[in-house]
Amino acid sequence: MNSKVDEFLSNVKKFKPELEKLRLLILDCGLIEELKWRQPCYTFNGNNIVIIGEFKEYCSLMFFKGALLHDANKILIQLTENVQAARVLKFTTVKEIIKLQKVIKNYIYEAIEVEKAGLKVNYKKNTELIFPEELEKVFKKNKAFKTAFLKLTPGRQKAYILFFTAAKQSKTKEQRIEKYKQQILKGKGLNDCTCGLSKKMPTCDGSHKYLNML
Repeated sequence: MNSKVDEFLSNVKKFKPELEKLRLLILDCGLIEELKWRQPCYTFNGNNIVIIGEFKEYCSLMFFKGALLHDANKILIQLTENVQAARVLKFTTVKEIIKLQKVIKNYIYEAIEVEKAGLKVNYKKNTELIFPEELEKVFKKNKAFKTAFLKLTPGRQKAYILFFTAAKQSKTKEQRIEKYKQQILKGKGLNDCTCGLSKKMPTCDGSHKYLNML
């Protein structure tokens, strides 16, 4: 177990029992536990296999190469059309996880075999990004914001779009766009450092948490 993940779980508010159950289940499959993108991530030979996280309405288990899994039980979710590789499982109770724990383990073992075999996701080239309607509305009202967004690298644009469109409700999408508006105007990506303290620039490593201690 990784002490950084212990710290992460100590700050979880809503789905702590569920994430703890997922953690134990994943570790039982022999994966290495790390903290990446401020979330518990599990690797095999240094390669990402699954990552877990807490959201407002559910907690999730995401397979980085889920598109390559057979998904015999038809339970993997493709969050949006823009997501080509990752597939997700959503949970709201420990009972749901226990009910599927054998299936989840089988999926994890399959994901490990996919990595051992060196299989790669066949990404579609030149795929056009699909802007959500809520983002298009902001573009029309704020030309400077639209210009700033389009100046971001394709990777940063995609990260924002995936984050915005992952929300089911239009209101939540609007709130997410508003929350990151200033960050986008500054030319920063979703996971970029905004405090200047990160040792992994330009990526944020969570150093902002210690600002008040300086």
